[in-house]
Amino acid sequence: MNIKITKASKSRIHSVDMNDIPFGKVFSDHMFIADYINGKWQNFEIKPVENLSLHPSNLALHYGQSIFEGMKACVTDAGVPCLFRPEMHSKRLNKSAHRMCMPDFPEDVFLEALHKLVNIDSQWIPPQDGSALYIRPFMFATDEFLGVRPSEKYKFIIMTLPVGPYYTEPVSLKAETNFVRAIKGGVGEAKAAGNYAASLYPAKLAKEQGFDQVMWLDGIDFKYVQEVGTMNIFFVMDGVVVTPKTDGAILKGITRDCIITIMKDKGYKVEERLVNIEEILEASSNGKLQEVFGAGTAAVVSYVKRIHYNGHDINLNVNNFKMATLAYDTITGIRKGTIEDKFGWLVPVEVMETV
Repeated sequence: MNIKITKASKSRIHSVDMNDIPFGKVFSDHMFIADYINGKWQNFEIKPVENLSLHPSNLALHYGQSIFEGMKACVTDAGVPCLFRPEMHSKRLNKSAHRMCMPDFPEDVFLEALHKLVNIDSQWIPPQDGSALYIRPFMFATDEFLGVRPSEKYKFIIMTLPVGPYYTEPVSLKAETNFVRAIKGGVGEAKAAGNYAASLYPAKLAKEQGFDQVMWLDGIDFKYVQEVGTMNIFFVMDGVVVTPKTDGAILKGITRDCIITIMKDKGYKVEERLVNIEEILEASSNGKLQEVFGAGTAAVVSYVKRIHYNGHDINLNVNNFKMATLAYDTITGIRKGTIEDKFGWLVPVEVMETV
């Protein structure tokens, strides 16, 4: 593709302490940008990160047509910059776009832009354990019009940022019984910006009560577990790995898919099904609930130490977790190149001509 490249005159990387990176606040030098105009994607460009100029009537600001992805680049122990399952992220982005009445972004352009952008800013990939270059592709409406209809113009951007671990300690969750994240037929399966906006108030209340995050229950009966505010969720009960099935209201997490694949490959039984919160309480009371952990691109794997539901506390000893540790160590090992990538998830960044 004809991607115009304008490099920053001076990198900001020397002002960054890679041993102390607050998640989401430090950005690399460049971004990829493209425009959807007159029915086609055009104006492909990699340029220094800069502010955007928007008209106050921008449709995304008023009616919420905005989607995103979250993915990572890492560097192996041999020093090779790599992407992790980029094709799957491209496909999920376009599924979100379809649900939000937005145009597909061509997968070949998506992949080439990723390779070129990460190649240019590869020095921003932190080598520390638990750290990575977080990649944020996103798309939003750009029509200047106040009316409830899909935009006819869009902007697509990829920016990158070095990050450390999202959660540094095991987390505590509040099972939400008042607020709803998503229901079947809604947009819960899309990575739409509005999903996260709607979650902020319940998450704020949960934090005020001493919890790290909300564990969402279904929006009809408030009894079936869906996911956590920032990740999918897994339970290990009597040796069986159980995770809520995706039903249109739950994000089809890529890390979730990795863990399911890893566990099946290791010979463990995995069930994707409805998970009743009362079943979790019962499994905890009879000693069959062995582990609970979250899974997501930002967090990778997060141990859950406590779940609170309607006055009941479930407490877990994270020191005994085996499946969560296996999942984390396997994904991390594949990314570092110390474990065989039998699934073909790791994609070396292509060294492309960028001038």
